[in-house]
Amino acid sequence: MHEVQIEPMPLERLASVLSAERQIVLADSAVRARALLRGLTVWNVNSTASGGGVAEMLQALLAYTRGAGISTRWLVLEGSRDFFTVTKRIHNLVHGSSGDGGPTGHAERAVYEQVLAGQLEELRALIPPGDVVILHDPQTAGLATGLRDHGAHVVWRCHVGRDTSNEATDRAWSFLHPYLAHVEATIFSRRTYAPAWVDQDRLWVIPPSLDPFSTKNRALPSSDVQAALRAAGIVAFPGRGGHLDFVRRDGTRGAVRVHPDLALTGGPLPETARAVLQVSRWDRLKDMAGVLTGIADHLDHLPEDVHLLLVGPDASGVSDDPEAAEVLAECQAIWGSRPAHQRRRLHLCSLPMDDVDENAHLVNALQHFASTVVQKSLVEGFGLTVTEPMWKARPVVASAVGGIQDQIVDGESGLLLDDPYDLDSFASMVRRVLSDAGLATRLGDAGRERVREQFLGDRHLRQYVDLLERLLGTAAGDPGV
Repeated sequence: MHEVQIEPMPLERLASVLSAERQIVLADSAVRARALLRGLTVWNVNSTASGGGVAEMLQALLAYTRGAGISTRWLVLEGSRDFFTVTKRIHNLVHGSSGDGGPTGHAERAVYEQVLAGQLEELRALIPPGDVVILHDPQTAGLATGLRDHGAHVVWRCHVGRDTSNEATDRAWSFLHPYLAHVEATIFSRRTYAPAWVDQDRLWVIPPSLDPFSTKNRALPSSDVQAALRAAGIVAFPGRGGHLDFVRRDGTRGAVRVHPDLALTGGPLPETARAVLQVSRWDRLKDMAGVLTGIADHLDHLPEDVHLLLVGPDASGVSDDPEAAEVLAECQAIWGSRPAHQRRRLHLCSLPMDDVDENAHLVNALQHFASTVVQKSLVEGFGLTVTEPMWKARPVVASAVGGIQDQIVDGESGLLLDDPYDLDSFASMVRRVLSDAGLATRLGDAGRERVREQFLGDRHLRQYVDLLERLLGTAAGDPGV
């Protein structure tokens, strides 16, 4: 297990994009939290420090929490390949997918419990009784009972789920239920994700949020977008204009490196390209292969300047996802099966993960560059890859699944695809946005405002303070919850 260092960020930075009323509520939430946590620390435990929305969200939320004068720490568990194979299987099952089709029996429990037993000993040595521990996702569920026995307040947050149960979800919850029987609260992104056995009095619905000042989401001038994508070799912009430097999460400066060996299938996009972009982990549930097939099958009906760009992390840099390399290889095989005139307009890119801030800056540049962003997930817990381009006023076409439905109002702040397996309708929606500049602008502008209204960090932090009041009692002089 290792600790992720968190540099504090002042709440005033987040407050600068809020209304006066929300600024007051945010400041009050900080006062309440400090009163509740006198001498206590809030610990977050998950399975990776980079390569996914959970890690990115923790970076921002915990930085603001520290900036508010609240003690918080972030630990990342370590496990064997067999452990992460089991937890990826559970992850897929929670989504209602059979995944690799493997078992979840006694042998898998033994692998899971053996790894977590060692992690638990480390945690018990670090965490004093009375502190609050927030465990994230299936990888950490097996720590809950031991930490409760140790005297910690334990919350389990599940960032994934499915609106309707099936045999796969039943298997997943059957595996996880014994470990979660005694947690004091569970958090889901949607109420429908919670299995029937969750105590409704201990169920909290807290959607994720976005930090508008993170490396991935801050505003970028077009010259800097071009400079970053030129240096990385993703888009063939001419010239030498713009700046390569960017602001890291800790406030220091970094710079985009030249990437002559970037894993880019299909070569760089021409400077005049209109990019249809999907940024996701190489995960079958994100259906990168379906996006590639759907656009390729209809490429001849799209304007000649339209190119598809599928972007994911370097598969070797995501420690908790053993399927990533397989999914990437499947997409590369699909690309290779297409005729040459299509391959020139289809691109797969694996961004380096050795510098997570550079990775975030490149994703930011890509989302600013894109003409349309898609997220054709088969299932989705929430989908910060939808929230991010909405904040950048990019028109988004996405599947009407999971938390994406909470973000996009169909026809107002984006377009929703009712059936993510319907590749014809998917391509038609993309073509509609690309052929109607007015529609694209309206969807992008409305999407940005929807994120401002509902999916920034002040709402998220306030909900966590409400939860702490329930766990720890009320601050002195305040009424109970």
